[in-house]
Amino acid sequence: MPPYHPDVQPSTKQIAGFAVLPLRQTMQGSGRGLAPATNQEDIVDQTLDLFKANIFFKNYEMETAEDRVLVYLTLYIVECLKKLQKSPNKERALQDMYSFALEPFAIPGQAGFPLTAFYSIPNKNEEDDLKQYITQLRHETGARLVERVFSPGLSKDGKPSKWWTAFAKRKFLNVSLAKQF
Repeated sequence: MPPYHPDVQPSTKQIAGFAVLPLRQTMQGSGRGLAPATNQEDIVDQTLDLFKANIFFKNYEMETAEDRVLVYLTLYIVECLKKLQKSPNKERALQDMYSFALEPFAIPGQAGFPLTAFYSIPNKNEEDDLKQYITQLRHETGARLVERVFSPGLSKDGKPSKWWTAFAKRKFLNVSLAKQF
């Protein structure tokens, strides 16, 4: 059975192999980025929907730039789940995800980026745009993940859902976005 690929409109703009896709902006401050706004399902929604199925795959054939965004977001979700399983409540989890999205992170071509072979190295002009776009993706992904992990139907007493946090132990493609020291 092959892994699932995103079903979004192909993007005409790319930065370092990342497709610049429209985002449904649900979080305050996430509108300051390259991604155009949309009211429809976006790559973040699709990544969250496909996460539990795709996390079990050790191989993933990246066919499009949209696949590269999905792979990056899947790796980011795993790191978010590691932080969310320690959060005592939803409010604290939202704060943690906001600050985690702003933490320094590696981009393709820098030491610490796990999948450099699959992405192109941005030129100096594109580096700031790429960081801004990835930060925008991280903000939206973290906020929407909190809504799912702390969903009243899944979590009891305001604690994170074990049906989500159980996936914090998994590695997607046997790599991690965690900083290597």
